[in-house]
Amino acid sequence: MKIAFYETKEAEQKYLAEKLAGIDATFSTERLSEENLPAPETEGLVVFVGSPVTENILAKLPNLKFIATQSTGFDHIDIKACAKRNIPVSYVPSYGENTVAEFAFALLLALTRKLYPSIKRVREDGLFSYEGLCGIDLAGRTIGVVGTGRIGQHVLRMANGFNMKIVAHDPFPKPELAKQYNFTYLPLADLLKQSDFVTLHVPYMPATHHLINRENIKLMKPGSILINTARGGLVETAALVASLKSGQLAGAGLDVLEEEGFIKDEDHYLAEGHPNEQQLKTALADHELMHMDNVIITPHNAFNTEEALKRILDTTIGNIQAFAQGKPGNLVKAD
Repeated sequence: MKIAFYETKEAEQKYLAEKLAGIDATFSTERLSEENLPAPETEGLVVFVGSPVTENILAKLPNLKFIATQSTGFDHIDIKACAKRNIPVSYVPSYGENTVAEFAFALLLALTRKLYPSIKRVREDGLFSYEGLCGIDLAGRTIGVVGTGRIGQHVLRMANGFNMKIVAHDPFPKPELAKQYNFTYLPLADLLKQSDFVTLHVPYMPATHHLINRENIKLMKPGSILINTARGGLVETAALVASLKSGQLAGAGLDVLEEEGFIKDEDHYLAEGHPNEQQLKTALADHELMHMDNVIITPHNAFNTEEALKRILDTTIGNIQAFAQGKPGNLVKAD
């Protein structure tokens, strides 16, 4: 089987070649385009989000039998055109659920144990004193998990490991999950009232725009902490700033910001970085949250680990092998 890979880093090429020994593979670090096509006899195509697979490109690859995208998103591929040509398309359904959940707890621990000011005191101020750096335990406190999908479920498991009390909110409750992880589903308003820590794990869509806003943020417990590793638009920035300034919230851990705009998935970061990086840099310079000692902001980095990136490669390899064996998996369904 002759397969052409695009947008494949040189470090990844060796790994892929070893795992796919016996398959005639060609690699390119460049994007697929009508000016950069593989040989007409190519049977398999592996792309990333920067390589659009259009009907015109499909027409120029008459022997194409299979496409794999190394991403969770697949809107760069004309799925309907592929279906018309009976070309199955495989994708990477997941790769970083535990990764993001771990990062959420990293932000929470950094805030509750005052890690950033502790490090700054020793490294920058040259002081070896814990005065004023008293933190709080996670054990015994209540964490509110908003969204109990793949990432949220890892958060639930980890929260049990910390011996925390757990409440959750989800428009589609899973009773068996609540029993497994010993938590209670609540309306969002009640979750905000009861939780010492609130962590967001829902997708961004019109229904979740400003899920945390100037009205319901007032319901959060005095001294509580908000963690957002999902999407910036879930939180109304002005409302968050006001709550932090007033002292109602003790802190916030943010891997995403409303100002970074709507990002569909992290695949785009891997391909191109932030599409408006310079604009975002300018906005951050004057961002009030940046200058608050009780706020930690990280650059949309929660998904980014060696293991998560390797899972993308391994899932893609598995998709290719499954197709070669006549049992394609992780298929995108045409509407």
